[in-house]
Amino acid sequence: MTIEILKSPTSRYQVAQLARDSFGEMIKGVVDVSRRVIALGGELHSDEESALLDDGSVQNDLWGINLYPAESGENWIEFDSMINIRPALNNRSRDVEDENLRERIREVVTKLIPE
Repeated sequence: MTIEILKSPTSRYQVAQLARDSFGEMIKGVVDVSRRVIALGGELHSDEESALLDDGSVQNDLWGINLYPAESGENWIEFDSMINIRPALNNRSRDVEDENLRERIREVVTKLIPE
């Protein structure tokens, strides 16, 4: 699978195409909340995390999500990933537990993949 790092806006249609090439209706992504970029298209969130680290991201800024391009509203983003388990950052589950952090992730996703 090819990993694409989004640094400028793309269409939901393009994300749907990437999803079809990976898991069908869903695509895994990793958001860098500081650099405001997203990596999409890896088989595992750790693949995208690695691509972003190679691209200059810092580990603590990276959070895993799943995107469902055919969905809308809250159903389009799922904050579930093994890379989100970070007890040192007070996140002890696969979900992003901090609502403020979730909002920062939503802002990056909305900026780069507008509806």
